[in-house]
Amino acid sequence: MTSQTFKHQVLVFALFVMASVSINAQQPCMQELIGQSLSKLQQPTPESFLNCIAEMKRIDAMFPDSIQPKHQIALQSLNFSVMNPHAPQTDNLLTEAEQTIMTMTQMKNADQSEICTLRGFLYMVRIVQNPAQNGQRYYIDVMQSFEKALKINPDNQLAKDLQHKFFEGMKQATGK
Repeated sequence: MTSQTFKHQVLVFALFVMASVSINAQQPCMQELIGQSLSKLQQPTPESFLNCIAEMKRIDAMFPDSIQPKHQIALQSLNFSVMNPHAPQTDNLLTEAEQTIMTMTQMKNADQSEICTLRGFLYMVRIVQNPAQNGQRYYIDVMQSFEKALKINPDNQLAKDLQHKFFEGMKQATGK
């Protein structure tokens, strides 16, 4: 009688292990999901950015302790906003990007160079939205954010690229 109960328990345990392995095998990895979402930005239309941001939010909900989806939410929100500074969605996206950056700041394994880069990009978008009002207000914050990002990580290519674009924009705006 004991052997029958033991066999039943082993069978139940084996089925449980097989079911959990099967479920984990079907769950796509976060990197694959992020890659699939970003691949849709080959055609950088406002709709593709908004869809990508929505997908990143779903990925973030699936992996709440991960920084990468949060980074992409902020980055793609800022990309949309800099290309569409007066679109109806821009103000909400900028507010969400700022909140996401703040959330990332509080995460222990966050890359501080990337956070400074995103913060500088946020200020840069604010200037693009209204150069006359926000130029003097935020230009020092932009410069300091990119400088800090590059001081922390001199190889941060995004910070280098954004800093270069900012200086080019400043030259055009001032005519120097």
